[in-house]
Amino acid sequence: MVVGLDHVAVPMQQTEAMVAFYRGLGLDVTETPRAWSVHIGSQMINFHRPETWQDPSNTLRAPGTKPPAGDFCVVWEGTDAELRALLAKVGASVEEGPVERRGARRVMASSIYTRDPDGNLLEFMAYR
Repeated sequence: MVVGLDHVAVPMQQTEAMVAFYRGLGLDVTETPRAWSVHIGSQMINFHRPETWQDPSNTLRAPGTKPPAGDFCVVWEGTDAELRALLAKVGASVEEGPVERRGARRVMASSIYTRDPDGNLLEFMAYR
């Protein structure tokens, strides 16, 4: 039986900028031979390096996927002002929000959206 989500994997284009961005958000970022892993609680996002996702022999991926390919939602436990300050620190701007959204917890929350250096959408959802 399926009991949870372990990780997702997406291709990335700008390796150094992506690593700096996610580290700047305070997340644990580790290097593997094929990817950079961003750890978020007990889940992670594997960002495959360009040489990995562009290699035709790499068949263990969605074949048509190219950056930006992600739409990620993380849980935020700070204030909107703290999030805006953190986003400014990493050079990201707010694309939308705060707006009300229903998340995986099946209750309404407040969301703020931004984009990472590759253009993936990143939603910060605050359950209050």
